[in-house]
Amino acid sequence: MHTVVVGTSGTTAADVIAVARGNARIELSQDALDALARAREIVDALAAKPEPVYGVSTGFGALATRHISHDLRAQLQRNIVRSHAAGMGPRVEREVVRALMFLRLKTVASGHTGVRPEVARTMADILNAGITPVVHEYGSLGCSGDLAPLSHCALTLMGEGDAEGPDGTVRPAGELLAEHGIAPVELREKEGLALLNGTDGMLGMLIMALDDLDKLYKSADVSAALSLEALLGTDKVLAPELHAIRPHPGQGAAAANMAAVLKGSGLVGHFQVDEAPRVQDAYSVRCAPQVAGAGRDTLAHARLVAERELAAAVDNPVVLPDGRVESNGNFHGAPVAYVLDFLAIAAADLGSIAERRTDRLLDKNRSHGLPAFLADDAGVDSGLMIAQYTQAALVSEMKRLAVPASADSIPSSAMQEDHVSMGWSAARKLRTAVGNLNRIIAIELYAATRAIELRAGLTPAPASRAVIDALRAAGVQGPGPDRFLAPDLEAADVFVREGGVLAAVEPVTGPLA
Repeated sequence: MHTVVVGTSGTTAADVIAVARGNARIELSQDALDALARAREIVDALAAKPEPVYGVSTGFGALATRHISHDLRAQLQRNIVRSHAAGMGPRVEREVVRALMFLRLKTVASGHTGVRPEVARTMADILNAGITPVVHEYGSLGCSGDLAPLSHCALTLMGEGDAEGPDGTVRPAGELLAEHGIAPVELREKEGLALLNGTDGMLGMLIMALDDLDKLYKSADVSAALSLEALLGTDKVLAPELHAIRPHPGQGAAAANMAAVLKGSGLVGHFQVDEAPRVQDAYSVRCAPQVAGAGRDTLAHARLVAERELAAAVDNPVVLPDGRVESNGNFHGAPVAYVLDFLAIAAADLGSIAERRTDRLLDKNRSHGLPAFLADDAGVDSGLMIAQYTQAALVSEMKRLAVPASADSIPSSAMQEDHVSMGWSAARKLRTAVGNLNRIIAIELYAATRAIELRAGLTPAPASRAVIDALRAAGVQGPGPDRFLAPDLEAADVFVREGGVLAAVEPVTGPLA
């Protein structure tokens, strides 16, 4: 099994994916353990002094004005976890919770939080045991960290609340810890606060969305190329010299991908005998690289933000190398929230242009010789008419999901926390948008492959043929009389989500950009 070593210098997106989705084991490096011990010495020294220090010897948020005596400090740290574990709604997905816990461990291991080494070890032990705290959909405002979600994770660390075991059964966390020989943590000064105060949930979801969208944008280039081919469009618009004079890198990559897929096609540029030669194709076909390219460039910016956040130690207060413990605002989720919203906008537009190409494939007045709705016997058969309805419904929802969450702010904590990022909400809606985009691309792919097969006597590109064959092998049927359509669409969705498009195409084209 793959092992991820957590040190003091942050982590990588690949490590997050490996832990969240691949159940990679976690080890703490010696430099992390040393840094944890040094920072804890500073916190212990401050805790012994009479002067109040936020998070060490005071209350929290609007209650920070109260000095907490030594005999109440352990209770203070327990209480912040219990009271902040106030989430509601459906359970958050296991991979999100694992990413959330791992990223909090990453910050703890930086040595800037003042948490004891044994707390970090227990966090790693829980992840390695496959124990996943029950975290709920609602509770984070994306400022002062993802408070409620992280609190539910910290509750498990204390042996309280509910968690899911490696077998998928939800049980009391204390029972699960005991079964795996893990002792619950008795929190000390600052530790409860340090476990709650980060952007880890929204960052984890951003990293996973970037991983998904990287594959989806490449798959969308393939489905766009197949639609162009099925519509007998021209590939001249993909010439590299045209994209070089508008040098957006994503645009050039998308055009190159489409050109690679279409190489050797006998359909591209073929005109029906009863049609006048087309000088140019519709925007949804001709401008596919421009739209997909702009989205790719948005991905690149979001990836840069994620890398910076992965290198950060987000906590309040933080322990500095010179021994100071200082309050700060680094927990504000604005940088992450913005790019989560940007990605939802880009994904919505990619879905929108894909749906327009699908609609064109189904309309006999615009499809250049294809049967109405790609039906076997139009009128008796409805073909893919309602598949496009489903696609349109998904696009419509994506447009609603593209409304920025980060433009909103609701004051909290008696106006002490009077501006928040809503980054968690931005991340949650992006996850829905990514799932919708996958379905939209799957429907375009389903329609385009059927349309190519209906072009009797014309030979598709080798890459297109490879996609068609792989899709059929995955259980997605080709042209024919009407049948129960939902299973085909579901199989196409799984095919795209599991990387089937790229697995089919890249042995022919080489790696897509």
